Amino acid sequence: MTLHQDQELPVFYVRNFSLLVLPFLAVFFAWKRPLPPAGRLWLAAPFVAGAAAINLMPFAPGGHTMILAALHLPIALWLAVGFAYAGGRVRDHDERMNFVRFSGEWFIYYVLIAFGGGVLMGLTVFIFEAIGLDPEPLLMTWILPCGAAGAVVIAAWLVEAKQSVIENMAPVLTLLFTPLFTLVLLVFLGAVAWTGSGVVSGREVLIGFDLLLVLVAGLVLYAISARDPDRPPGLFDALQLLLVVCALLVDAIALWAIAARISEFGFSPNKVAALGENLILLVNLGWSAVLYGRFLAGRVSFAPLERWQTAYLPVYALWAWVVVVVFPPLFGFR
Repeated sequence: MTLHQDQELPVFYVRNFSLLVLPFLAVFFAWKRPLPPAGRLWLAAPFVAGAAAINLMPFAPGGHTMILAALHLPIALWLAVGFAYAGGRVRDHDERMNFVRFSGEWFIYYVLIAFGGGVLMGLTVFIFEAIGLDPEPLLMTWILPCGAAGAVVIAAWLVEAKQSVIENMAPVLTLLFTPLFTLVLLVFLGAVAWTGSGVVSGREVLIGFDLLLVLVAGLVLYAISARDPDRPPGLFDALQLLLVVCALLVDAIALWAIAARISEFGFSPNKVAALGENLILLVNLGWSAVLYGRFLAGRVSFAPLERWQTAYLPVYALWAWVVVVVFPPLFGFR
């Protein structure tokens, strides 16, 4: 293998890591929940389109648009997996909510498998280095990538096989992490008010804020999916509203920092992607706060809040496809 080929292999995997895993997960669900022939074509279409976009566009070597496309393609294709999970019934609110529950439970299992795999790899390095062998190149080149990819399907199978067990964990995890995230955001907002300083508008900082807001939005969505819709409003719902309001304020601070960075340095793929994602989260969290407030006031049932979350899922997929397909030519593939 030549040096040029060695350099091309990592780029290939960066572009295609989602395409090497998620189609198999989609096929697994299409096998468990048979799709009609037209449904199979609809399921195949986003994977074919994603493969063509990520591999045929003339990205600049190491360009930002390639990294953005590679990071957003799994989001777009994950919702295509949801099409297979729902048996093609994507307009059904209950099926969408079931897929939300599955996604949260899958994430829990995947993290548990990842922690276990990390411990196993650490012990493997320890015992082989004790006899003078270095297994790290093999582990990092083959075992880790294959394990990370295989764990996607294994975690999905475990969710399907052990659903009753994980459903008992879900409410506990939401009860644990909602107060913790709320406390962190309250302390952060208090520190901002106390010091009077804004967020440093560096690229890494803005990416970190995006990840934080995505985690909060995911936690809110998962808590909604794990809640009994017939239960009357209570203290935990008020805590959820507080978390959403805190996230809205943090989102506003992040948007201000993004606007400042754009005004100073101009538009770039990363800044526009961050701006779009923050605006999408702002709309979702903002209307969620309104619906939570009306629910706590006894003006509406819990159902509109659930339906708002499931109806908003295609917005995330649409934005992901925009970043994958539109951003590269818009920014000259750089």
